[in-house]
Amino acid sequence: MTPAKHDPSPADWWREAVVYQIYPRSFADGNGDGIGDLAGITGRVGYLADLGVDAVWLSPFYPSALADGGYDVDDYRDVDPRLGTLADIDALIAALHGAGIKVIVDIVPNHTSDRHAWFREALATGRGSDARGRYHFREGRGDDGASPPNGWTSIFGGPAWTRVVEPDGTPGQWYFHYFAAEQPDLNWDRRDVRDDFLRTIRFWADRGVDGFRIDVAFMLTKDLDPAHDALPDVHGTEQMFPEGHHPLFDRDDVQDVYAEWRRVFDDYDPPRTAVAEAWVPAHRRVRYASPASLGQAFNFDLLEAGFDAVAFREIIERNVADATASGTSSTWVFSNHDVVRHATRYGLPGPAGDDGGDWLRSGGDPAAVDAARGLRRARAATLLMLALPGSAYLYQGEELGLQEVGSIPAAERQDPVFFRSRGADVGRDGCRVPLPWTSTGPSFGFGAGGAHLPQPSWFARYAVDVEEADPDSTLWFYRNALRARREITGVFAWEDGSPGVLRFSRGDEWRIVANFGEAPVALPQGEVVMTSAPLDAGRLAGEATVWVRR
Repeated sequence: MTPAKHDPSPADWWREAVVYQIYPRSFADGNGDGIGDLAGITGRVGYLADLGVDAVWLSPFYPSALADGGYDVDDYRDVDPRLGTLADIDALIAALHGAGIKVIVDIVPNHTSDRHAWFREALATGRGSDARGRYHFREGRGDDGASPPNGWTSIFGGPAWTRVVEPDGTPGQWYFHYFAAEQPDLNWDRRDVRDDFLRTIRFWADRGVDGFRIDVAFMLTKDLDPAHDALPDVHGTEQMFPEGHHPLFDRDDVQDVYAEWRRVFDDYDPPRTAVAEAWVPAHRRVRYASPASLGQAFNFDLLEAGFDAVAFREIIERNVADATASGTSSTWVFSNHDVVRHATRYGLPGPAGDDGGDWLRSGGDPAAVDAARGLRRARAATLLMLALPGSAYLYQGEELGLQEVGSIPAAERQDPVFFRSRGADVGRDGCRVPLPWTSTGPSFGFGAGGAHLPQPSWFARYAVDVEEADPDSTLWFYRNALRARREITGVFAWEDGSPGVLRFSRGDEWRIVANFGEAPVALPQGEVVMTSAPLDAGRLAGEATVWVRR
């Protein structure tokens, strides 16, 4: 049970917000160079307002070599010149605020890029320098130090340690990077590291940013004591350590960092918000969502679940209860810049919970996807999610029903996962292909020229101009659902269902039915406000959801 929805005060707008994630390099290209930019986003603010979102989350737009899609940051308080200037981000914030849309920006605190001024200083000053203390430098093993400090591996494949050349030209120390070699991990035991990020938060909050999405929020603090060197790798070792004391993940002491951040957030009126990317068990996630910490944490459970009524009910029950217990609100999400789009996942053969990995590894053939069924299920799941208490996070293009681009030539791929795994894992490029705005043109209206990732010909049928002309399109489905969602109020409560069917109410007025099966089911009494698919002889069709108002 949750409290009834209410008109949010300026301080808690985030509790029931619809947040739209923009991956800036793939949203809209304002200058025709093939890369999305801030001017392109500003030019589409009207589209976002028409869609009906409450906030926009901007993935990184900072200076970067793009070793990891912008998550390798050179300078946290500047804009990549390929995307614009500080004046451009100020103009975008003003335009979004003028349309009544809040602004959330990505903060990437676990690591810098290897081009960051701190890391360049660390390389230049050599062993034992104060600058090296901001990162995790270690001597190698063996008489000549030619072996990494241990056998830990990067999540992107390959070793988690890279050896540097010392200022005198000799082989030197090794530095730790859980992600790409271009992303050296920071040492959060350092006071100057902590203070610098406090300055970064204030820098953006002072420019009008309303909230922050914290990348890999569960990984900042670490214990790289030599006693842990015997671990074969960093994967699957959580059970080897007491809870909260893993060398790398979800350490209790990371909350000391966020307690300081919370004091900064609360210095502003209204307080700034934050949401943690924390891939941790649910009972640990509530620590990040605490009002004394970041305030919200992504709930990825539905993103990882199959299209299954039993799984959905268990996830919803648990997360609603956790949100109530922690004094926050849950976040619901199906797609983002790191996963196969859910309209594709739900259309793959085999188990409904397939994450798309096998399909990608086999070449990502669009013919292997039942796109119609995937979209039907995606619309049903989305309509169910939008009726739940809490905030909803949408990923650019899902409002078009956009499918994953699975087949991209190796020469045109960009994700380091592809290169570090030598093609065994094709990576995340397929969900980052630039959006189609028009059904014609060199990049389907993304820009005046080409696009930085190749767009397939079938993108034309998902173009915004095509869907705007069709009242039955997925775009109009999202617009209508987001408009109607503002009227949904009341306490969440389950109602009696049947196998494969979920039924719940929001107060006395709203009834929601989600049919995960294929056979039609009866509707509740009342006015049908929204359906994810046309009714079947007055009944709710299979793999569909309905909102009914009494």
